[in-house]
Order: sequence, then structure tokens, then C-alpha cells
Amino acid sequence: MKIALIQMLSTGDKLENLARMEEKAREAAGQGAELLVFPEAAMKAFQSGRLDEAAEPLDGQFGSALTELAKQLGVTIVAGMFTPADKQGKFNRVYNTMIITNGAETKRYDKLHTFDAFGYRESDTVAPGTELVTWGDLGFATCYDIRFPEQFKALARRGAKLIVVSASWANGDDKLRQWRLLTNARALDSTSYVVAVGQAQPENPKEGDPTGIGHSALISPTGKRLVEAGFDEEIVLVEVELDDVDKARAALPVLQA
Repeated sequence: MKIALIQMLSTGDKLENLARMEEKAREAAGQGAELLVFPEAAMKAFQSGRLDEAAEPLDGQFGSALTELAKQLGVTIVAGMFTPADKQGKFNRVYNTMIITNGAETKRYDKLHTFDAFGYRESDTVAPGTELVTWGDLGFATCYDIRFPEQFKALARRGAKLIVVSASWANGDDKLRQWRLLTNARALDSTSYVVAVGQAQPENPKEGDPTGIGHSALISPTGKRLVEAGFDEEIVLVEVELDDVDKARAALPVLQA
């Protein structure tokens, strides 16, 4: 399987983001990629305005455009967007949704673990999802989920051999080390490939800025970092053999515990 890790820096304009995603998708597909992975919040960058005003149903303009694009290109696209959820107090909450589409079929994964940490409460504006999602050999997780090993083990036990993680990992002291450590650890925990794709880093990053720090990566089922991007926008193409997962699980049967 040939995978494109499409590390981009989203803006607050979802139509602009959609146009740039189409351009990058065509470039990646033209180089033979079959699975195209975009970051969390590809639809609209965090801290660029109200998420509820940008949110759309999965079959709205944004999702429908990606579904049609996947159909045209003959690929599977995974990307972060926002969909309407509920009203809690004064907030119209959204789901932090990952759209997964091959043009013929479309699924969604709503981030299970909202970022209620370091004095911030994402759950005020983002409703947590309730279900794990797999699609064939693929499993799905978003950003803060990376800190919860049981989710990755559960996805592997459901048949996932490659777990796709979309992220908008915040800038900050020690955050890059944690990103590398956590993504490597989740691959080892689940003896799965982990494809972790984040937002690129802004030109003038601020401490705690949730946009991203880049460093999208592919990690092997034995926790080896096979490729890694830098801070800037970049498309990284990689090939994986899912038979390697079976070999790793036979040698290291941690999922049987």
C-alpha cells in the first residue's frame, strides 16, 4: 500500500483549504498514492473562528467534495473536519470528525478523547465521540487519542493493522519529544503501523498554539520511526507491507494478553 502523508497548514477559510487539499491530493495520487491522509482540522484551523459556524454534515459541501475527489482519483482520503453535534450551555458543540472516503463508501470517526488538559476544556465546544472505527485493515484516531493506549490495542484487536492518526499537535515545551514518544509507543502497544499526520508549524509559532508542529511520520509495528517530515508543509510518500504486522504480532504477541 502506498500512502501519502499530506502535512499542510490549514487556514480559517474552509473553501481555500478544500482547494489546496484537492491540489495536494491530485499531486499525491499522480505519484501512485492509494491512501491520502490529511491532518486534523484540515477543514478549518483551530483558533481561526467559531467551529460551529464552519461545521457541516458529512454529506455537506466539504465532505461531498472530498468524496467526489476520492472517486475521481481512485483513492481513499482521510481528513479532519467538523460536524454539528449538540448545544451545551451557551455553546453549539461540534464533533471533531475524521471523514474516510473512497468515493463509493464514506465513514466517519468522531474523536473519542476531547482535549481537557493543561487548563483547557475542548469538551466545552467539542462533543466526544462514542465509537471506535475500523475499515478493513485500517483503524482511526485523532490527536489527543494518542495518549490512550487502550484505544490502539482495541483497534488492533478489531482487525486494524494500520492506524491512521490525524493531529493538530500544539506547540510548546517538550511537545515534539512527546509526539515522537507517544506515536512510537502506540505502534508498539498495538503492534500496528501508525501513520501520524499533523498540521505544519506556523511561521511564527506561539507557546500552546494548537495549529501544529509538523513531524508527520510512519512508525513500524515494532516502534521504529521509518520516515518523518519536518516542520513545514510537505507530502511524504511511503509504502507499507501489511504482512509485516502479522510477523510482528507472531513474534511479540502482546495483544493476546
